[in-house]
Amino acid sequence: MCNSSSWHMDKSNLENPLFTVYYILVCIVAIPGNILALWVFFYNYKSDTNIVFLRNLALADISYILILPMRIIYHMSDNNWLLGEPSCRLLGFLFYLNMYGSLYFMMCISLDRFLAIVFPVKSMKVRKPVYAQIVSVILWVMLITSMLPLLLSNQTVQRNATTECLQLYREKTSRRALVSLSIAFIIPFIAVLCSYIAIVHALWRGGNIKETIKNKAIKLTVMILVIFVVCFVPYHVSRFAYILAFNQKNRPCTSTHFHSNRITSALTSLNGALDPIMYFFVTQKFRNAFLKLVCRKEGNNIGQLKTTNRQSRKQSKTS
Repeated sequence: MCNSSSWHMDKSNLENPLFTVYYILVCIVAIPGNILALWVFFYNYKSDTNIVFLRNLALADISYILILPMRIIYHMSDNNWLLGEPSCRLLGFLFYLNMYGSLYFMMCISLDRFLAIVFPVKSMKVRKPVYAQIVSVILWVMLITSMLPLLLSNQTVQRNATTECLQLYREKTSRRALVSLSIAFIIPFIAVLCSYIAIVHALWRGGNIKETIKNKAIKLTVMILVIFVVCFVPYHVSRFAYILAFNQKNRPCTSTHFHSNRITSALTSLNGALDPIMYFFVTQKFRNAFLKLVCRKEGNNIGQLKTTNRQSRKQSKTS
């Protein structure tokens, strides 16, 4: 059986630098992408049910982006937590809040697309922004309530003259944790998968559906599935494996369990970088805002270049 000391494994010299670079790269994409998404979805977009859920998905991503600098500092300090007990608790709270907030709001987006494509007329009474907002509030209340215990218990430990933040990579290992894990992950995953199958089936049969609507629906569902598979499936499979190994008497935890947990935990942060890419492909307003910013920056650079060229020509003439 695994024990608490099994978590303290020898780490390669490259591991912390690699994690540091990885999280910095995620920040470079996630921070501007999600700030732009919030601006578009809150201030520059007429609300519908889909936008309400996308808006809340962006909020969930922002909650995770807030902790990425803390993760970077932790790995730069060679796994020595320098930020105190409260920030370690906050890190775990925001980590799980983002993860399951993202899972359930992507589930809502998929179900909304399912209703819009499969039952376009019947679902009109249900698919209203006010109902989407009510669902979003209920989800946030449930998520925050379920994550509150992470803020109320000690999460740092002293080991070999260093302070470790256990919320970064420690997992609960009871049978009860296995049940809660199943409920938290499998329900939204199955809902997204079934919605995707139903949408593809409806689009395949529906000859009178506009091509633009088909393309947008397919892009959205494919992107959500990709994010699920890349960011969340490996992490939850790793957790299943560790919990099962922990509860088997003759099967000790190995460094494989430890490193698998660290790597798949890092993969979940890709969600914050991939979501803005999804917004770019499926949301016209977000795409326009992004292209406008890029073109404006390029236009300024071109203008500065032209000004410099004119000045250099004038100087050459006077000389």
